Amino acid sequence: MIARIATLLFLLIGACSYAGNDNEASKDANENQAAKDVNGYEVSKGAYDYEALKEKYYADHPGKGKYTDLWEPIPIQQYWNPVSFYEPPNTVEGSFTAEECIACHQTTSPGWVHAWSDSSHANLDEIRNLDEGDPRFYKKAKLETIEKELQSRGVLAADEQLESVSCIDCHAGVGKTSMDHQTELKLPDRAMCGACHVQEFAEAESEKEQKWPQGQWPDGHPSHAMDWKANVETAIWAGMPQREVAQGCDMCHYQQNKCDGCHTRHTFSAAEARKPEACATCHNGVDHNEFENYMLSKHGVIYETMGKDNWNFEVQLKDHLTEGEYTAPTCATCHFEYKGEFSHNLVRKVRWGFNPTPEIADNLDHPWFEERKQAWVASCAQCHSQRFAKAWLDTADKGTIQGLEVEQEAKEIVQKLYDDGLMVGQKTNRPAPPAPAEDAPGDFYGLFWAKGNNPSFSGRTHAEMWEHDLIKHYKGLFHVNPGGFTYSEGWARLMRRYTEIQDRNTQVREMAELKEKFEELSK
Repeated sequence: MIARIATLLFLLIGACSYAGNDNEASKDANENQAAKDVNGYEVSKGAYDYEALKEKYYADHPGKGKYTDLWEPIPIQQYWNPVSFYEPPNTVEGSFTAEECIACHQTTSPGWVHAWSDSSHANLDEIRNLDEGDPRFYKKAKLETIEKELQSRGVLAADEQLESVSCIDCHAGVGKTSMDHQTELKLPDRAMCGACHVQEFAEAESEKEQKWPQGQWPDGHPSHAMDWKANVETAIWAGMPQREVAQGCDMCHYQQNKCDGCHTRHTFSAAEARKPEACATCHNGVDHNEFENYMLSKHGVIYETMGKDNWNFEVQLKDHLTEGEYTAPTCATCHFEYKGEFSHNLVRKVRWGFNPTPEIADNLDHPWFEERKQAWVASCAQCHSQRFAKAWLDTADKGTIQGLEVEQEAKEIVQKLYDDGLMVGQKTNRPAPPAPAEDAPGDFYGLFWAKGNNPSFSGRTHAEMWEHDLIKHYKGLFHVNPGGFTYSEGWARLMRRYTEIQDRNTQVREMAELKEKFEELSK
């Protein structure tokens, strides 16, 4: 199950560079052993139906989403969503072999060739010849499993081996020997990577099966497998006329489309993707600041001081504490693991989701949440006592609820101002946001659009409070970064925003009273 991790790490761009001469390992990998996650999604090792997975993947893909008539893609977006938008360049004509692709790109884009030539994809024989003592030895069995899968689908002939995974395999189709550059060139998507990495493809797609017990989030959300849909079906994203700015969201919300967000092309190194920095491109900033909180926690400090240059990141995650010699967790060791197994389904322990809400806080005693909490206790207990692990998770839950209570109090104040028609300029200069966004105080659109007195100061402050500061508070608690939820970020920032909202509420209401008295005296 850990070849899985070498796979999110290798998956999302097609790391067919595992290997296999070990018959026993191959036998185990092909046994039809059913494993179910907490939502009952069944996956059977060695028994995936790739064609069915691929068909469902494309059938489920949202393309431009439900707001399709409101926006058009700009050229750069074909790289974030090749499923819907990619078109081959018309600057090169002819049909070419992999060798010809390499020869040309050594001149035009040598960085690609250099990265690929150092990768496992380019060196499958090296994988086949690994010694049992090599930490990458597990890739031999993985490669054999991949080849048998391709043989069963007729992509490879019986007993045929992959010579390498080259340009044509990923950019036209596995097993093809040539490609017409103008008509057949593709940018690999999840399904293309899944052609070899069927198990990892199935696991990653199984995130879509997540169902929250009281519908706190839509089915499958939040997850990497649904992040493009979450992107294009956000009202203000679709309504923004500034498309070059809006596509900044695409640069992270594209994991649903392809795999190189985690497995940097064209090396696709599993070891690279196991390091926290691999997650940092997307998981940073005011509303996704997991990386900052991790790095400033004691876990992150141990990684920086002891692990970065000493731990063996070639080792499968299931062996990270023993053979890898990790003395603290990384992002991957916590979020890929569930009940001792590692998978490309990263949401099996999700409890609070992207941001805290009352609907979650009020239902944490539901068995669905409690089972996931116990799974977290078991994860932490690999290094801590169960009592310590539960004590901290209880602390984090309660601290998150305390932050949520403050934000909700502020929300009531802002909503009451809006309901009473007292937002500054509400009756004279509050233009409607661009469709399909609808006017509301403290709404998400206020972070990306402003005109006249929309959003008002209090509305914008509340938007920052729930979408920035409460999330920082929550992330700081669960990543065990004291500054992230007490003084530097989190609680102290929530108090500042709450103070600003209360102050503005008092000013606005006092001014309204004075205006009313003045009008009475003027009659």
